[in-house]
Amino acid sequence: MISASLRSTTPHPPLPPRSRERYAPALTVHTTRGERVRSRDGRELWLRDIEPGDVAALQRCFARQSPEDIRRRFLHAMSELPAPMARRLCNIDPTCETALVLVDESARPAEIRGVGRIYVDESADSAEFSVIVEHDWSRIGLGALLMQRLVDDCRRRGLAEIWGYVLLENRPMLELCRELGFTQRLMPDEPGTAQITLRL
Repeated sequence: MISASLRSTTPHPPLPPRSRERYAPALTVHTTRGERVRSRDGRELWLRDIEPGDVAALQRCFARQSPEDIRRRFLHAMSELPAPMARRLCNIDPTCETALVLVDESARPAEIRGVGRIYVDESADSAEFSVIVEHDWSRIGLGALLMQRLVDDCRRRGLAEIWGYVLLENRPMLELCRELGFTQRLMPDEPGTAQITLRL
């Protein structure tokens, strides 16, 4: 079960139990480095905001993804993460973006194992999300953790909904979002793609 340190402190209802069961008990350590968490299989990571100095680590994380993982995340093929794009992804505007990283400090240099981010559209009172977790670190609760934190962030911002595009073949993400209460709508102009939305 997820520990109190990973639960939302907002007055909104907690997320469904099935999603919580993806976690192992987390370490309750909060420092200026971020929050230390433990995956279901016992691996430790630091959860923190992305930083400008994460460019090289983000590029290495991208390089470790399979072409299929990249296509599922970006909805099209990409052979590399160019430095200008990596710099843009690491230098966010916190007034309209949030980007969280899961950092593995047992590696040298430290490596990013997962990224979750939102882009806020104030005119629509909503935010688009994206989440990616390194393949060898998947299915151990990290995607669920990132999604929960992004939902919590949208609620803190007072937004009405969070949404994203997901390929229908990406069953793990669709299943996770169903567990979190998202609804799914097929995109007639984008065969094989669904828009998933959670009202906040």
